[in-house]
Amino acid sequence: MTNKVKITFVLPENLQRDLKEQIVKDGYDLRGKSRWVSEAIERLIETEGFAELVKLNDEMKGFEKLESVVLSRQIKSQLDNAIICVRKEYPSIEGVQSRIMRTAIVQRLLRF
Repeated sequence: MTNKVKITFVLPENLQRDLKEQIVKDGYDLRGKSRWVSEAIERLIETEGFAELVKLNDEMKGFEKLESVVLSRQIKSQLDNAIICVRKEYPSIEGVQSRIMRTAIVQRLLRF
Protein backbone atom coordinates (compact mmCIF):
# COMPACT_ATOMS: atom_id res chain seq x y z
CA MET A 1 0.00 0.00 0.00
CA THR A 2 1.36 3.39 -0.99
CA ASN A 3 1.76 6.30 1.40
CA LYS A 4 0.46 8.77 -1.15
CA VAL A 5 -3.05 9.55 -2.37
CA LYS A 6 -3.84 11.36 -5.60
CA ILE A 7 -6.56 14.01 -5.35
CA THR A 8 -8.12 15.64 -8.40
CA PHE A 9 -10.22 18.79 -8.19
CA VAL A 10 -11.42 21.62 -10.41
CA LEU A 11 -10.62 25.29 -10.17
CA PRO A 12 -11.03 28.45 -12.22
CA GLU A 13 -8.39 29.07 -14.88
CA ASN A 14 -7.15 32.29 -13.24
CA LEU A 15 -6.71 30.53 -9.89
CA GLN A 16 -4.76 27.73 -11.57
CA ARG A 17 -2.50 30.33 -13.22
CA ASP A 18 -1.98 32.18 -9.90
CA LEU A 19 -1.23 28.87 -8.17
CA LYS A 20 1.46 27.93 -10.71
CA GLU A 21 3.04 31.40 -10.57
CA GLN A 22 3.12 31.39 -6.75
CA ILE A 23 4.64 27.90 -6.57
CA VAL A 24 7.54 29.11 -8.74
CA LYS A 25 7.84 32.41 -6.79
CA ASP A 26 8.00 30.45 -3.53
CA GLY A 27 10.95 28.48 -4.93
CA TYR A 28 9.19 25.16 -5.46
CA ASP A 29 9.74 23.30 -8.71
CA LEU A 30 6.66 22.10 -10.56
CA ARG A 31 6.93 18.78 -8.76
CA GLY A 32 6.68 20.81 -5.58
CA LYS A 33 3.05 21.68 -6.36
CA SER A 34 1.76 18.82 -4.23
CA ARG A 35 3.94 19.91 -1.32
CA TRP A 36 2.79 23.54 -1.69
CA VAL A 37 -0.89 22.50 -1.76
CA SER A 38 -0.38 20.09 1.18
CA GLU A 39 1.08 22.95 3.23
CA ALA A 40 -1.86 25.15 2.20
CA ILE A 41 -4.34 22.47 3.36
CA GLU A 42 -2.57 22.14 6.72
CA ARG A 43 -2.58 25.91 7.23
CA LEU A 44 -6.26 26.19 6.33
CA ILE A 45 -7.29 23.39 8.69
CA GLU A 46 -5.29 25.02 11.51
CA THR A 47 -7.20 28.29 10.94
CA GLU A 48 -9.95 28.88 13.46
CA GLY A 49 -13.33 28.89 11.73
CA PHE A 50 -11.94 27.39 8.50
CA ALA A 51 -15.36 25.85 7.72
CA GLU A 52 -16.75 29.35 7.29
CA LEU A 53 -13.96 30.18 4.82
CA VAL A 54 -14.89 27.05 2.88
CA LYS A 55 -18.53 28.14 2.89
CA LEU A 56 -17.59 31.64 1.65
CA ASN A 57 -15.59 30.04 -1.14
CA ASP A 58 -18.95 28.81 -2.40
CA GLU A 59 -19.19 32.03 -4.41
CA MET A 60 -16.39 30.95 -6.74
CA LYS A 61 -17.58 30.23 -10.28
CA GLY A 62 -16.03 28.82 -13.43
CA PHE A 63 -14.37 25.54 -12.55
CA GLU A 64 -12.95 24.71 -15.93
CA LYS A 65 -9.48 23.46 -15.08
CA LEU A 66 -8.68 20.04 -13.66
CA GLU A 67 -5.77 19.93 -11.22
CA SER A 68 -4.20 16.97 -9.43
CA VAL A 69 -1.95 16.75 -6.41
CA VAL A 70 -0.46 13.85 -4.51
CA LEU A 71 -0.99 14.02 -0.76
CA SER A 72 0.53 11.98 2.04
CA ARG A 73 -1.90 9.68 3.86
CA GLN A 74 -1.53 11.95 6.90
CA ILE A 75 -2.67 15.05 4.96
CA LYS A 76 -5.47 13.03 3.31
CA SER A 77 -6.64 11.98 6.76
CA GLN A 78 -6.62 15.62 7.91
CA LEU A 79 -8.55 16.53 4.76
CA ASP A 80 -11.13 13.78 5.46
CA ASN A 81 -11.59 15.10 9.01
CA ALA A 82 -11.96 18.65 7.67
CA ILE A 83 -14.66 17.44 5.25
CA ILE A 84 -16.60 16.01 8.20
CA CYS A 85 -16.24 19.31 10.13
CA VAL A 86 -17.52 21.34 7.18
CA ARG A 87 -20.43 18.93 6.58
CA LYS A 88 -21.46 19.12 10.24
CA GLU A 89 -21.60 22.92 10.08
CA TYR A 90 -22.97 23.24 6.55
CA PRO A 91 -24.82 20.00 5.68
CA SER A 92 -26.13 21.29 2.34
CA ILE A 93 -22.70 22.02 0.82
CA GLU A 94 -21.77 19.87 -2.17
CA GLY A 95 -18.26 19.00 -3.36
CA VAL A 96 -16.67 19.69 0.00
CA GLN A 97 -13.26 18.19 -0.79
CA SER A 98 -12.78 20.33 -3.91
CA ARG A 99 -14.00 23.36 -1.98
CA ILE A 100 -11.48 22.78 0.77
CA MET A 101 -8.72 22.42 -1.84
CA ARG A 102 -9.69 25.69 -3.55
CA THR A 103 -10.10 27.53 -0.24
CA ALA A 104 -6.68 26.33 0.95
CA ILE A 105 -5.05 27.56 -2.28
CA VAL A 106 -6.82 30.94 -2.18
CA GLN A 107 -6.00 31.48 1.50
CA ARG A 108 -2.33 30.69 0.95
CA LEU A 109 -2.19 33.00 -2.06
CA LEU A 110 -3.79 35.79 0.00
CA ARG A 111 -1.43 35.43 2.95
CA PHE A 112 1.81 35.82 1.03
